[in-house]
Amino acid sequence: MHANVKYKDSVFSLLFSDPALLRELYCALEGVELPKDTPVVINTLQDVLFMDRINDISFEIGGKLIVLLEHQSTVNPNLPFRILLYIARLYEKIMFGENIYSSKRIRIPRPVFIILYNGDADIPDSSTLKLSDMFEDPSSLGVTGNETALELSVKVLNINHGRNGEMAGKCKTLAAYSAFVGKVKELEKETKDLAEALQLAIKHCKEHGILKEFLDRHSTEVFNMLWTEWDLDAVLTLRREEGREEGREEGIAKGWQGGKEETARNALAEGASLEFVSKITGLDIETITRLKPST
Repeated sequence: MHANVKYKDSVFSLLFSDPALLRELYCALEGVELPKDTPVVINTLQDVLFMDRINDISFEIGGKLIVLLEHQSTVNPNLPFRILLYIARLYEKIMFGENIYSSKRIRIPRPVFIILYNGDADIPDSSTLKLSDMFEDPSSLGVTGNETALELSVKVLNINHGRNGEMAGKCKTLAAYSAFVGKVKELEKETKDLAEALQLAIKHCKEHGILKEFLDRHSTEVFNMLWTEWDLDAVLTLRREEGREEGREEGIAKGWQGGKEETARNALAEGASLEFVSKITGLDIETITRLKPST
């Protein structure tokens, strides 16, 4: 069972929706220099969900590279397989019309897969996840050797405030984003209230010139997106825990439905519209109206 949760953007993808910023970000993450006129085309698939949310950003650079960026607060060992499914769909889209049965070799953009991590676990500044680590061991069938016909490597970069300093120094927008998220975490620990922490963090960052122009334009969207994203993380964690404890689909469905309704109640209490709540939970308008607190 998969939750029907769709929303337009995350704060991260909204912030980096400018191709010039994506070029700068890629150069910082990979430690390379690209000419400023190198074209960048965003090609994120809007209807492909990972972990019940839309993939953050995918983009093409100069027709030679295709980059998938996932922004995560947890590092899931199944990420390489999820990205394999996504990149296949993306290649199908961008290579549409090419004759793959031709005797002439077609050229496809080289893929780059990067996870930007800002969760609470203390992970290295840089690490790698490999698809081959997920493969079954066929030795019981008498098959030996480690050679594999299929591999996919994902670079995991820790972007928490104070980590990967050289990389952050090359992309000030990424450094500012990390500082903003770090402030939200700090204030949430102090206040024990995510909504209050978000409001205070937005105010603090505006006053101290951290993403000021972005927050001036999008403070309401940032609040809704980040509050929803973090609340959804908690719901998904609860769903996984209930699934492990009960070990059956019925239990997972019950826990997820309750989690969606709780998310809806919280969003409504913060003034979110019925349409917005429907987008982030997948609940119909009639159900959401029933959950709306009386005034």
